[in-house]
Amino acid sequence: MSGPPEGTAVQASTPVPSGPRPTRRSRRSVDVPTLVERAREGDARSVARLISLVEDASPALREVAAALSPHTGHAQVIGLTGSPGVGKSTSTTALVRALRQAGKRVGVLAVDPSSPFSGGALLGDRVRMQDHAGDGGVFIRSMASRGHLGGLSWATPQALRVLDAAGCDVVLIETVGVGQSELEIASLADTTLVLVAPGMGDGIQAAKAGILEVADVFVVNKADRDGADQTVRDLRYMLSLGGRHSEAGQWRPPICRTVAARDTDNGIDDVLARIEEHRQWLESSGEGHRRRSERAAREIEAIALGTLRERMGDVRGSAALGALADKVVDGGTDPYRAADELLGQL
Repeated sequence: MSGPPEGTAVQASTPVPSGPRPTRRSRRSVDVPTLVERAREGDARSVARLISLVEDASPALREVAAALSPHTGHAQVIGLTGSPGVGKSTSTTALVRALRQAGKRVGVLAVDPSSPFSGGALLGDRVRMQDHAGDGGVFIRSMASRGHLGGLSWATPQALRVLDAAGCDVVLIETVGVGQSELEIASLADTTLVLVAPGMGDGIQAAKAGILEVADVFVVNKADRDGADQTVRDLRYMLSLGGRHSEAGQWRPPICRTVAARDTDNGIDDVLARIEEHRQWLESSGEGHRRRSERAAREIEAIALGTLRERMGDVRGSAALGALADKVVDGGTDPYRAADELLGQL
């Protein structure tokens, strides 16, 4: 299930949206059942087309979601986050290689910051992932964040469903890499890897950002550099300070050392072993079901809010809203009552 260059390049010409979601573009009619069937057979073009429909907020999106739903819920979702320069793309590439050696089908959603000019993804280090572009068991998609905060794209949850339904055993989600705001991945992934590197001040940043609450596995990458031992000690010290991981029966994040740029003896096998231990804990503790249920709740909420924003857009500048605004200015009502009345009209 290879990700052809066009599956990624589609981002480069995407216009900048006027709001938090992309504007819907007119497209030729979509045969959703056929697309889904071909995607499940591993056809990369069909997978890419389905993700494009998601990103473009196509009118066929509801039909796509309904067609995918019976085939989802099987993929293991692994998130990778951390500050810029810690080696997220290199680590993702190394994980893909190891997972493929284990016979797993792998999907990669690499979220990049949006270009302020085109709105597309700035691909950067994604070139390194092209080592796997000819592999039929790997699908790689670079997605533009399009101004969405939290390190992900607004379309990431639905794109994840596409890869899940397409038969991926594991889906790796790599966040933008903007530092302290990348906490959204914890609500989407089954297992979240937080990457840090020696000499980058990540220990202090982790304490400030609450990253201790996000990580299921810490990965000290570039562990062949000076300062790696100190970084490990800093993480151990912060874990000893308490938090949800210190509660009885909770998972305590292990700390792995990697040199992901190496082809061999890079520590990735240890990371995968820890991920597997965490997967088993999720199943035995019931935390896995709770996380997936919470993920679905967030997704439903996001869709409902998106629909509400669209309806609000219809009344913005309308006579009804203008009349309510005048009543607030004149003291005839207060903003809360006016908002309730407006929602009632929706």
